[in-house]
Amino acid sequence: MATDAEKARTFLQLHRAGTPLLMPNAWDAGSARILESLGFAALATTSSGFAATLGRLDGQVTRAEAVAHGGALSAAVGVPVSADLENCFADNPAGVAETIRLAVAAGLSGGSVEDYSGSEIYDAGLSRERVAAAADAAHSGDVHFVLTARAENHIRGRTDLADTIARLQSYQTAGADVLFAPGISDLADVRRVVSSVDLPVNVLAGPNAPPVAELAAAGVKRISVGGSFAYAAYGALADAGRELLERGTYGYWATAGPGATVARAAFTR
Repeated sequence: MATDAEKARTFLQLHRAGTPLLMPNAWDAGSARILESLGFAALATTSSGFAATLGRLDGQVTRAEAVAHGGALSAAVGVPVSADLENCFADNPAGVAETIRLAVAAGLSGGSVEDYSGSEIYDAGLSRERVAAAADAAHSGDVHFVLTARAENHIRGRTDLADTIARLQSYQTAGADVLFAPGISDLADVRRVVSSVDLPVNVLAGPNAPPVAELAAAGVKRISVGGSFAYAAYGALADAGRELLERGTYGYWATAGPGATVARAAFTR
């Protein structure tokens, strides 16, 4: 079994030009084990998907719950796990740093810090200070925790690409390892972001995102899926429930049967 330091080092090395790291977001230990069994080299948590398992909306999970959840997923698999830590559950840099320290202690290989408070985008100066504090906590110990700095503009109604790039450049100089601007899907915009920074760039695989091959050609080094896999599972659940309730039939077994086989294989080791 690899040590936490070895897993974190492997995680960073997986960010390579030409072959983006495909990093799906698991929402519980079972989904993490299944995704690992399919051959994914690293996983991430999803704040929205995890919140849904608790019957809550995104943004309604506490720091303690998020860190414990990330630690549980990391313990369930042998591959690196990066945590969706939202805004690190703090507005001030000291609180951000504490969240990162807790994530490192939980055995996670990486995690993210957003520049969105839950109601507004942080001032650019404060945003940089928060990333710098996170980076210091992430890199001060034996584990080089892979810090992803997120610029939230494009999923918060601020489609100002120049500001987004300036923020990512600021986060790069503040010590982040990976940069991420969720919501950017136009290939020309992706190329502009990638060419404006030196660090690996993560792209969210949204419904309008270019295919993996095109993102790879644009220089993207990591692709994640957010809560979409979790909601795909919930969509299948809703379809199965409606079929039974409204039609009284069992066609959902066409999906459930293979799913059970996959789960048995993933959970037997």
